[in-house]
Amino acid sequence: MPPFSNNTPPGQGKNGLKRPGFMPPRWNFVNIIATVILVFLLITGIYAEYSSQSQTVQSVPLSIIADDLKKGLITSLTVQDTTIKAQYADKTVKTSQKETDSSLTESLSRFGVTEGQLASTTIAIAEQGGFVYWLIQLAPFLAPILFLIFFVWLISRQMKGAGVAALSFGQSKARITLPEDTKQRITFKDVAGAKEAKQELMEIVDFLKNPKKFIDIGAEIPKGVLLMGAPGTGKTLLARAVAGEAGVAFFSISGSEFVEMFVGVGASRVRDLFKMAKDTAPAIVFVDEIDAVGRARGGGFGGGNDEREQTLNQILVEMDGFEPNEKVIVMAATNRPDVLDPALLRPGRFDRRVTIDLPDRFDREAILQVHISKKQLAEDVNMHVIAERTPGFSGADLASLTNEAAILAAREGRTTIGQFDFIRSIEKVMLGPERKSHVLSPHEKEITAYHEAGHAIVSSVLPHADPVHKISIISRGRAAGYTLKLPFEDRKLQSRKEFLDDIAVSLGGYVAERMVFDDMTTGASNDLQVSTALARDMVTRYGMSEKIGPVALESGHGRPMFGMGVEGKEYSEKVSAEIDGEVTRIMTEARTQAEKVLNEHKQAFEVVAKRLVETETIEREEYEKIVSANGIVLKKEKKVI
Repeated sequence: MPPFSNNTPPGQGKNGLKRPGFMPPRWNFVNIIATVILVFLLITGIYAEYSSQSQTVQSVPLSIIADDLKKGLITSLTVQDTTIKAQYADKTVKTSQKETDSSLTESLSRFGVTEGQLASTTIAIAEQGGFVYWLIQLAPFLAPILFLIFFVWLISRQMKGAGVAALSFGQSKARITLPEDTKQRITFKDVAGAKEAKQELMEIVDFLKNPKKFIDIGAEIPKGVLLMGAPGTGKTLLARAVAGEAGVAFFSISGSEFVEMFVGVGASRVRDLFKMAKDTAPAIVFVDEIDAVGRARGGGFGGGNDEREQTLNQILVEMDGFEPNEKVIVMAATNRPDVLDPALLRPGRFDRRVTIDLPDRFDREAILQVHISKKQLAEDVNMHVIAERTPGFSGADLASLTNEAAILAAREGRTTIGQFDFIRSIEKVMLGPERKSHVLSPHEKEITAYHEAGHAIVSSVLPHADPVHKISIISRGRAAGYTLKLPFEDRKLQSRKEFLDDIAVSLGGYVAERMVFDDMTTGASNDLQVSTALARDMVTRYGMSEKIGPVALESGHGRPMFGMGVEGKEYSEKVSAEIDGEVTRIMTEARTQAEKVLNEHKQAFEVVAKRLVETETIEREEYEKIVSANGIVLKKEKKVI
């Protein structure tokens, strides 16, 4: 599935026009101060440059000017009111002052300058005044005044922007994709997998395209469509594809964007969002993660007037207020449908619920084909094998997988992505990056090798356990080593026998450490946590205990106690003790079974562990050869016809 992206700016209206009342972001205070300082430095620099140029002109008595005229050193004289400016042959300039009531000739003649000497010198009379003259004269006084005016203007502009932002606080922040925007348009062809969900949503597309066909016969299309599924399964992408197929405007917003610290803001944004959608109809309003505002009410906090409940109430009112021929569909996505308020799910609101499951093997292969369409692949790449090795991966996980493979190839300086890159990226997505700096001591390396060999041998022998694909004692994420087990085919149901074998496999490393080293390490802590939780679920949730019987003693998420979100027990202390006893019995029997397997196949166990110490990693082909040569009959994949 291609990644979801929407670069439409907030406040963008129909045909790309800005919505009335929408203002672009204003400068912040730091930008204002920086601008003022820059302008001040610019003015200071200009004035300093002008002042430095003015200081090169030397002011001398008129007698010196007269003597220099007699000597023929002056080439020109400029007279401006009472000021005499003398230009010398060596390019220097000197100024002097004459009497106000006498002319230049009279003033110089008093110092013995003859008319002939004056005649050999160029004399110019400059009139006082003009814009440039007055600007130069008034600049030292005007510059501070203009600077203050500019500073006050910037401050007032900032205050005006803050006022506009306050007025638009209750406006919707929805991102809008118009049908004319072909670059961001997505259709069902761009969404791989989810065949049943796409078939269900085609009815919505048909209504948006041909509403008259439904209205004439008296049918009412569902006003709300709730997309439910695990994270990364493509809920947002499918909603966007519905809008692309129908060619209508798409308003997308997250549930958390309605919630603010001020009560009533979320409800105001809901009203504004639905008003925009009705003005642009036909349109789709998509609320992602609706459980952020749509959780069940009645927790006892806020008295019904808190911000989240006000927002939810407004959503309920807006959805129930649609007319039958209103061409606006509300779509929402969540991975926690169990916590939603019942009023949201009643007929007339989100009465159409579409479940999007994790992709199966064939869907995963189709999704991988979408993500590798723009990548350079080597000839050995086989997407069918990659799809087989990624059970439980969502569309987002597969996108991350292909991207990690490309990064690995680029990091090693190759221009194409090989099959080995995809295999390594699977492990990186599942377990985390390799921790090559985490070097084990020889003794720790040996313990880890026997630990992982114990997991692998038990998994290979027990009939209901998954086959081993890889064993490694190279640290990844938080694990010192790992055994990669993958089923032959995707499973929707899991049996009691499969659970029991899984618990025995989890305890294979713990048992191996006790058998070989007569000691236990912290390396089995996560195995014990996972297996104990699975045993408890078998007893309390799945009714797989003969002693307790077919009773569901715990739900998937527990029941809140006093509105505090704390899970309260729904059974007595006597039953609790029986549950603990059953969990201990299951764990003890699983440990006994793992010990029996490792004792019966001790030779294969030793060979695998020693090989791990040597090579650190054993792939599936090599592992199967080792265990087959040591008397273990491997499980075979059942061919699906």
